[in-house]
Amino acid sequence: MTKSPIIIRPAVPEDAAAFLAIYSHYILHTAVTYEYEVPTEEEFAGRIRRVLEKYPYLAAEVDGKVLGYAYAAPYGVRAAFGWTAEASIYVDKSARGMGIGRALYETLEDCLRAQSVRTLAVLIAWPEGEDPYLTTDSVAFHRHMGYELAGELRYMGCKFGRWYHLLVMEKYLSPHDPNPASIRPFSDVSSSIFPCGKARAYQR
Repeated sequence: MTKSPIIIRPAVPEDAAAFLAIYSHYILHTAVTYEYEVPTEEEFAGRIRRVLEKYPYLAAEVDGKVLGYAYAAPYGVRAAFGWTAEASIYVDKSARGMGIGRALYETLEDCLRAQSVRTLAVLIAWPEGEDPYLTTDSVAFHRHMGYELAGELRYMGCKFGRWYHLLVMEKYLSPHDPNPASIRPFSDVSSSIFPCGKARAYQR
């Protein structure tokens, strides 16, 4: 029996409630995010709008249900950081192992390449040892996706009475030529990734 495909599409602010249903688990029960309190739906919708002013924000659906999302954001505020972005991804805890993370990342990377982003960085929470609030699965996933360890920042966050580190992983999306093209906003390249406004389908 053929499984339903994973549909990747650009997110909209109206996805806030569905995204919060996924993200709240990571806030309240894990150290994957250093955020303490679940934001309101209105606040989260504002976050989506701000990202979409320049960068991609993507939703993943299976059979019409949102099961994950990913987005990019500036890595730094200075001009020379312009060709580097930071990625974030969250998959519903019940949907791990379905290929949603790969589908989101492959599409996100294609969007960023089209925008002329050269380096994609990821900051990953890392425990001191075996930890009830944090696994090492994210690092394994990113290695599988071609990301390499670039460094470690020690004792960067305290949550649940425990200190956590941050690993920095990176992937080069395009050659680092000396005169890179200016970054284009996501709205300018979206039609090349999602022709006619359609979504991408990944067969599981």
